[in-house]
Amino acid sequence: MDNRNRGKNTGDDTLFGSQKQREKLTSAVQDMHYLLSRGYAEKASAELVGNRYRLKTRQIQSVRGASASITQIQNRNLKQLNVSDLQDKVVYLDGFNVLILLESLLSEAYIFEGLDGCFRDLSEVHGTYKRVNQTCSAIELVAEFYRNSGVQKVIWIFDKPVSNSGRIKQMILDFALENNMKWEIDLEFNPDKFLVENAEIVVSSDAWILDHCKNWFNLIQYLIDKEKLSVNLVKLLEE
Repeated sequence: MDNRNRGKNTGDDTLFGSQKQREKLTSAVQDMHYLLSRGYAEKASAELVGNRYRLKTRQIQSVRGASASITQIQNRNLKQLNVSDLQDKVVYLDGFNVLILLESLLSEAYIFEGLDGCFRDLSEVHGTYKRVNQTCSAIELVAEFYRNSGVQKVIWIFDKPVSNSGRIKQMILDFALENNMKWEIDLEFNPDKFLVENAEIVVSSDAWILDHCKNWFNLIQYLIDKEKLSVNLVKLLEE
């Protein structure tokens, strides 16, 4: 493994570090929330807001991730579970979504809290997943959740078409066997659809999954609170 992490991009401090930029992004999210709540398409809304506030590409990406319509927020809130609801339940993880977000958080990349209370980063998998320095620590955090929450089983679902998905599957499987944890790791061609159709409880910050799943749990919020994680957090919601 190379000495790599999933930290900030060059220029991220300029885009997200100052109070002025954060206030502008928060206003952009509120405007996008207004547009989405009135039926405007996400892409068109992002373009309007991006032009109004003269946002850069990564800023627009953060605003899109943090935004949601009032109906989406209400729907997601109704389906959100507490950790006490997970006792003896099977929990499905949106594998790359969870793993990469935790890797980003642990490498001090900017993490964005949206209107739905979910946390998102700006990392993307472009057909290939590459393990980083924080991968093992990220898996260990999920293990702490498993040990402390009383869940019956954790099932990780990864994108089969993504290169190296087989390697990360084996790595997590070996970790589970060594630590005597009831985990399953599966590869699916369409993990989003699989999770929505098969899981009673999902862990993901993917908007489409949150809108269509049966129930979901905010694992990142739980880990931040329980493990007292240091987070380079940008709150894109008005207090």
